[in-house]
Amino acid sequence: MAKVYEALRRAEEERKRKVQGGAAQVPAVDWDPTPHTAPASKAASRKFGGLFRRASGGERPTAAGNAAADANKRRISLLEPDSFIAEQFRMLRGRLDSLSAESPIKTIAVTSANAGEGKSNVSINLAVVTAMSVGRRVLLIDCDMRRPTICGSLGMEAQNGLAEILTGRCTADEAILKLEGTNLEMIGVRMQPQNPSELLGSTEMRALLEEVSGRYDRVILDTPATLGLPDSKIVAGLCDAYLMVVRAGETAREDVESALEVLDRRRAIGIVLNGAEMGHERYAYY
Repeated sequence: MAKVYEALRRAEEERKRKVQGGAAQVPAVDWDPTPHTAPASKAASRKFGGLFRRASGGERPTAAGNAAADANKRRISLLEPDSFIAEQFRMLRGRLDSLSAESPIKTIAVTSANAGEGKSNVSINLAVVTAMSVGRRVLLIDCDMRRPTICGSLGMEAQNGLAEILTGRCTADEAILKLEGTNLEMIGVRMQPQNPSELLGSTEMRALLEEVSGRYDRVILDTPATLGLPDSKIVAGLCDAYLMVVRAGETAREDVESALEVLDRRRAIGIVLNGAEMGHERYAYY
């Protein structure tokens, strides 16, 4: 338990430092989302390459440039469905389907040990490629009521959100948004309550998951980082399984071990490596 306590203490100090220093956003990435050798990569590189490379190039990234890069990165499977990154998510989808064939997995929480490791990127892109399956209905739920990102990343605006459902201000149907041209639907965040942990652990949250798991083929829940907050442990405990996202070269091994211990490693169905290097290229996911 000493390792868990130390990891939690570091995570809390880092969170406070970011809040006090005003560093709320994830820094711009420095990788090209598709391999230069693949035919489909040329269009993606022209379209997004400038945004993705600003952090490492001579041009200083602006706040608007960082925001645009983050948004494009989070929805690349939607914007460039033939890209290398989208194919990696299809592989992940296939592996999850194989596991689900052995034991049904309807609800999957996606989390990370610390903030900024790419869990929302994985949640969105996995949901997008899963919804591309013929005749499959997918629901994506933003469970991060402290720093929500799902709706903004997909260009949507929630009139009602998760907190409104859990507090009885609206029904699930009144909060669900449909992403045009896809089988993907989502529940975002509008109201940011003072008691997100209590709402996530409420009987209303259990009832919501029971309702939507009967209506959708897969429900993917984007949660806050595990260390320093109780939210992801609560949500993961309500789901059939969870995915852990780690960032290559940045996430400390002891933090991953501590997060798995907090969440119960027996419920983990996989770890997604974000920012992995393949030869001379850096890819977002592999």
